[in-house]
Amino acid sequence: MGKVYLVGAGPGDPELITVKGLRCIQEADAILYDRLINDELLSYAKPEADLIYCGKLPNYHTMKQETINSFLIKLAKKGKTVVRLKGGDPFVFGRGGEEAEALAKHNIEFEIVPGITSGIAAAAYAGIPVTHRDFSSSVAFITGHKQKGSNEDVKWENLAKGVDTLAIYMGISNLPYIREQLLKHGKAPTTPAAVIQWGTLAEQKTVTATLETIVEVVKRHRIENPSMIIIGEVVSLRPKIQWFEQLFLKEQPFANEAF
Repeated sequence: MGKVYLVGAGPGDPELITVKGLRCIQEADAILYDRLINDELLSYAKPEADLIYCGKLPNYHTMKQETINSFLIKLAKKGKTVVRLKGGDPFVFGRGGEEAEALAKHNIEFEIVPGITSGIAAAAYAGIPVTHRDFSSSVAFITGHKQKGSNEDVKWENLAKGVDTLAIYMGISNLPYIREQLLKHGKAPTTPAAVIQWGTLAEQKTVTATLETIVEVVKRHRIENPSMIIIGEVVSLRPKIQWFEQLFLKEQPFANEAF
């Protein structure tokens, strides 16, 4: 019987993968990888390793989750060392829990190798700390889209009133609805907000505005997926500590709207 490693590849910058994650890639007989994985990481695989693409686009899945689970089980039962390489962290909106459940059901040995999630890394590369002693003592990671046919499961009232920093994944298409819900449940219209596209990569683009105006700013600057949405007073620190653009993206425009 082989073994499966559920590995977080980090947010995009290949240098942000963990030492253990890189070692797993180097030793794997098979790697099942997602769409947002930096291709540079695959160059560390053994020449004879099987590389299997499992990428997903919004509203389009190249490979269904059940099929991915079956691949993991089948390869492990053949005695392979298998890496499931996932963007960010496998247990933060990465379906790693579902895959671990499937492996456990079939008595297949596995390890979880955490990765840096985009909710922290993209914000950091935009000069936004998700916590700060003066501005935020709590942060919530939130999915910005619902499973098809599911009921509303995001507690917007609790988030609007009880959490200082909101890090919202996969929420660009639902941003108008997210704004509506937060304002409806008492979040101040003047709350600073940021949207970070392609966080940690050379293509990174960040826009900031208020919660009231962020939808229009995103449309104006044509921000698309993959993007992180950060809402909270910590966003107001970006003009002071936005380091990534100043060091590496001097030729690329970015927007800081008034808060």
